[in-house]
Amino acid sequence: MKNIVDLNKEIVDTLNNIDLDDNSDDLLNNYIKSNNNSKEATELVEEFNEIIADIANNPNVLALKNHAQHYSTTRYAHCKEVSFLTYLICKKLKLDYISAARGAMLHDFYFYNWRNKNVEGQKRFHAFRHPRISLANASELFKLNDMEKDIILKHMWPLTVIPPKYTEGVIVTLVDKYSATKGFFGGLRYLRKTKLLSEKNQAINERK
Repeated sequence: MKNIVDLNKEIVDTLNNIDLDDNSDDLLNNYIKSNNNSKEATELVEEFNEIIADIANNPNVLALKNHAQHYSTTRYAHCKEVSFLTYLICKKLKLDYISAARGAMLHDFYFYNWRNKNVEGQKRFHAFRHPRISLANASELFKLNDMEKDIILKHMWPLTVIPPKYTEGVIVTLVDKYSATKGFFGGLRYLRKTKLLSEKNQAINERK
């Protein structure tokens, strides 16, 4: 397994070459644009879309678009972002980018609102329970190999205690944490923007 420091460097190098956006489709388009619409970048995006096509277009997976992940980001967009970044990094490192991308696309395949405080233990135990729920949901719909299962089950490491078995799984874990952090701060900006807009509208109404 590769050194985590080296993996982090590869992730940072990859992220620096992409104009990231919360919308998963824009992310792919931005990647092509940031590479001057090159044939290579276009072919990479096309290959990625082919790899996850049966997953990304499955009605049950598409339903993740109806679930918020980090305020302004849907769970579907988050999974696709993690999947695409994982694909790029694993392909560059000559790893199993196919299994890595597919496993990453299903790593948060659950449908409950983990922020719901009205459900006992929902938020407190979410980090520990949702990988198993995601794996169970994915296993019902797709034929998963050992790497894909391991990626889904252990993507919350080190909270899962047992680390990922494969380098590809470590990459998914690191990319997922980056995406979650970005989504959190993006959510704060979204809430602040919403609040400022609300205050502006209220001021306008008071002047009428």
